[in-house]
Amino acid sequence: MPPASHDIQRDPVGSYLEEWEALLAGWGERPFRAKQVFRWIHTRSVADPAGMTDIAKTLREKLTGATLHMPVVIERLHRAADDTRKVLVGFPDTPGSGTVETVLIPPMPDDDADDELDDEPNPAMPRIAARRVTQCISTQVGCAMGCVFCASGVAGLKRHLTAGEIVGQVLLGRTLLDEGEAIRNVVLMGMGEPLHNYDAVARALRLLTHRDGLDLSTRRVTVSTSGLVPEIDRLGEDFRGEVALAISLHAPTDELRSSLMPINRRYPLAELMPALRRYPLARRRRITVEYTLIRGVNDQAAHARALSKLLRGLSVKVNLIPLNPVEGVPYAAPVRDDVLSFQTRLRDDGYSVFIRKTRGDDIDAACGQLALQGAKPVKRTLPVFGGARDT
Repeated sequence: MPPASHDIQRDPVGSYLEEWEALLAGWGERPFRAKQVFRWIHTRSVADPAGMTDIAKTLREKLTGATLHMPVVIERLHRAADDTRKVLVGFPDTPGSGTVETVLIPPMPDDDADDELDDEPNPAMPRIAARRVTQCISTQVGCAMGCVFCASGVAGLKRHLTAGEIVGQVLLGRTLLDEGEAIRNVVLMGMGEPLHNYDAVARALRLLTHRDGLDLSTRRVTVSTSGLVPEIDRLGEDFRGEVALAISLHAPTDELRSSLMPINRRYPLAELMPALRRYPLARRRRITVEYTLIRGVNDQAAHARALSKLLRGLSVKVNLIPLNPVEGVPYAAPVRDDVLSFQTRLRDDGYSVFIRKTRGDDIDAACGQLALQGAKPVKRTLPVFGGARDT
């Protein structure tokens, strides 16, 4: 049963079907009305009661009085040369609480090369004729993790998003699709650390995969984390490993990882790696290892060998991400030959390794570039191996 603490009138888009049934029953409405409302929101992206044309006028008036509406709005839309769309998302219910960014990423001609799931397509999203779009969504305004190469945490954490604000990004994204496109994959890799906002994220995952809603396959939803060990265990237990897991690793040793990712001081590799081994992977699934390559920092042969040893025995695929430029960050992208050499060394050891294509970098929509618009950066010291630098 849904938790009793959820306030449906404060977060209607983040409410379960059972919660709608309970609310409408209290209004004297028949149970099927709740399913109608739920489907209007989650299959048609309509949260304005006036647009729910097959619902009686009296119920539409009640829903209007209950302030049912979409919790997110488009503040600004950018379209990149490669057709990637970056959306600046605002929150009308909480003016002044900040904005987040969500990105719609269309496929490239060879994107199927690392798609291991095509043998089990989602019936709700037919493969034929649909141009498969991946949407990257945010879970917090800002981020508390402080990874030194990522724009999302430059201003620190401002607040958690509600489940409705997380799901609302996907509902909003569907209204921006071109003809023939369908959102097939949703990745929680935008602004924020998803597992730091666990309860809202778990609720959003259940809504995104609900059979009477968007009906996304759990195999098509990926949660990315910087390494919050207790919440990795909780995600595996709550979703039985059916939700795909990605780990932002970025370094093969504690000393280097702690300098790049402060969370490693709390959950070092000796705790993180066993948590990844415990994660109950579904059949034929692998954990995705995200590894941002930074010139002269973590991109050399010794790092590749150490990473190979660290991942030994894990069912993983590795995404190598050449660093994307972030204002105020004193690091550079790796040399192309070093990227290819890094990939070759891991492949020679038997790993599936892919080089992440840079998408939307001309509109700052690439990996690591999603930033809190207009926020004042927090003062922090960035490691400059052999020294330190304040920004």
